[in-house]
Amino acid sequence: MPTPDSQRRLVVPKAFILLAAGYMPDRATALDIFSHMRGRLAPYKRVRRIEFGELPKTISGKIRRAELRQREAARRGDDVRGAMEFWEEDFPELRRRREPAA
Repeated sequence: MPTPDSQRRLVVPKAFILLAAGYMPDRATALDIFSHMRGRLAPYKRVRRIEFGELPKTISGKIRRAELRQREAARRGDDVRGAMEFWEEDFPELRRRREPAA
């Protein structure tokens, strides 16, 4: 789902993640997810932000995407970051080291 970003672009991709039992919504888990994406996806396909938590659902169990969009727009309007939200730029260890030219 796109999320507004005033610093880099108009919008950046964001994923809302509900973790399986036994996994903790912490920095290490976010780093693992971002590392996995970097190893498997082209840069233009990668998610730049993730947020752990419960997803709003309808009675039939479908995810309420409109509610997620509204919540995200309200947060970005107030410049508030979610408690369990991680941005790719929070992880300097993901940046590739450039080797000096010989």
